[in-house]
Amino acid sequence: MLRVALVGTGGISGAHLPAWKELEGAELVAVCDIRHEKADAAAEKYGAKAYYDLDTMLDEVKPDILDICTPTYLHPEMALKGIRHGCNVLTEKPISLHEKDVDIIYAEAEKYGVHFMVAQVLRFWREYVYLKDVYDKKTYGRLLSGHMRRLGTTPRWSWDNWMTDPERSGMVPFDLHIHDLDFMVYAFGAPKKMECHRAGTPRQDYLHIDYDYDDFFISAEASWFSGDYRFCAEFVFQFEKAVVALEDGVLTVYPEDGKPFTLDGEDAPECGINLPATNAYAEEIRYFADCVANNKPVSIIKPEELKTVLRLIDGFSK
Repeated sequence: MLRVALVGTGGISGAHLPAWKELEGAELVAVCDIRHEKADAAAEKYGAKAYYDLDTMLDEVKPDILDICTPTYLHPEMALKGIRHGCNVLTEKPISLHEKDVDIIYAEAEKYGVHFMVAQVLRFWREYVYLKDVYDKKTYGRLLSGHMRRLGTTPRWSWDNWMTDPERSGMVPFDLHIHDLDFMVYAFGAPKKMECHRAGTPRQDYLHIDYDYDDFFISAEASWFSGDYRFCAEFVFQFEKAVVALEDGVLTVYPEDGKPFTLDGEDAPECGINLPATNAYAEEIRYFADCVANNKPVSIIKPEELKTVLRLIDGFSK
């Protein structure tokens, strides 16, 4: 039985905690947050012990897995603490705001003989898995173009307003666009060149980026708008013989010959932070737990891809 401890009981933990609780072969034994009321509430709900200090939790609990759901700027420090305590570490994205941290963290994981994974959830999101599959297999011929969008409202609910602090969150490039960019690098490799346009005010941030590959291009947009804009995460990819589109939470294929068809829906718990319903969070957690339990390499997410993503973001986020 894998003993799991989670640090950071804010928004995204609402997707992680139920997945750990329901995962066969794992036991959620501890949760940690500097906000005592948050830690206490999560501990009571999920039958775990509450802690208010990460070092104390690691020393006392000695978990097999540490799941990090804290603000972005704390990820590297906490990942290294967990690794040096002998924990296998899963951390929410991004791994860091700085490319140099990738090599440091992976080197420490190798040194201490533990597994490490960044929760880049789109690699497990079934609509995106489908898109990569038809691209790899050339099901509908060559890819010609793509458009990805991830739009929403400026988050004002975060602890200490850390999300709207560029030094701590990296803003839209690291919080939102990194999802789509990570998937691009994973599915299609690194683009040959890119052109970025960015606009905003102290209350909002918007990106539009064109990525050029050898024989296709992908445009992407991401935003925190100051108004109450409905969150959406969508894409439209044009292949030679079909268009594959994720719109309003439904993936539809429009073949050149034949009628359009959709993927069936799926049930998932509501995580409380305005995200589309999916079991991808449970899938990524199940995958990591299986790698740990069976001592298999975490092959779906590679450090070189993470470094490529951070390098590209660094090129347009200054």
